[in-house]
Amino acid sequence: MSVVVTVSPTGVPFNRARQASMTALGTFARVWLERLPLAGDTSAGGHLQLRSLTSVLDDEPTRTALAQATRLEALLLALALESHQPQHTEQTRRVRLAELVLTLLNGSGHLAETAPGFGDPFDVARACKHLAGIDLADTWDPPHLPYVAPAQPCRDTWTPPTGLPDQITGRLVGFGEDGVIALLGTGRLAAAEEAVRAARPSDRVTVVVLTSDPAEIGRLIRLRIGDLTGCLRRVFAADAWPRLRLILDDRALLASAIGLPDADDAAEAAVRIEDGKIVARAQGRGAAYAAATAGAPNSARSRGSRT
Repeated sequence: MSVVVTVSPTGVPFNRARQASMTALGTFARVWLERLPLAGDTSAGGHLQLRSLTSVLDDEPTRTALAQATRLEALLLALALESHQPQHTEQTRRVRLAELVLTLLNGSGHLAETAPGFGDPFDVARACKHLAGIDLADTWDPPHLPYVAPAQPCRDTWTPPTGLPDQITGRLVGFGEDGVIALLGTGRLAAAEEAVRAARPSDRVTVVVLTSDPAEIGRLIRLRIGDLTGCLRRVFAADAWPRLRLILDDRALLASAIGLPDADDAAEAAVRIEDGKIVARAQGRGAAYAAATAGAPNSARSRGSRT
């Protein structure tokens, strides 16, 4: 197999996968930065454009929820970047790259609110683009996975709710396909990657965000995720997340249907769905991984997905 190698303006070679990531990141950064105020705008104008959450970070549960939401945002951006990697090339995890890009963009957003006009957004967009050229040696290998208890097999019937929108595509979600449903409180959103990485290639993965405080934390998470997915939809096609759906279940409709009516912001549970029935359940740390690997051979379960 041959790999097409291009030479950058600085003389540093990069392959097609890196070029694809650079192009996508440059476009995403420009879309994200459109919300920054121009040099002549007031700080209030910038505040409204960015829908800033700075003033509401006055308690620990909210700070925890937003920290976890940022981890989820990085995963969504990373999966979109990974989908842009050319076929027949080595597939590389892009989560650390996405975290780096969001750090730069959110820092620019903070400065735009507190010091409008500082810095050039076009420079920031170019910097984000060239971050794709950094080798971050990114792998997925959480140390706790070998110690996760297996999911409990079952054969439970359930009646899924209707009318729940996917926050990524905006489409209504159906539950007729086999796959994994991970139910995560706002304090455990980083565990979404366990379901994504460990699921079978044919699985539909649904991440459900839960909170016991829909009026405050739920509203903030909806605002944060909505801002990011709005940018992502302008850059990436809907099939950039072919297996993943994201639901904000602040009324606990889906959680109740699965059997978790009192789930709170610390919740971490998951189920495997096959032929319209719940065939495995897991709860506690590593639940998404346990449900995703339920029924897999022991050797496959111990490895999971390391990309």
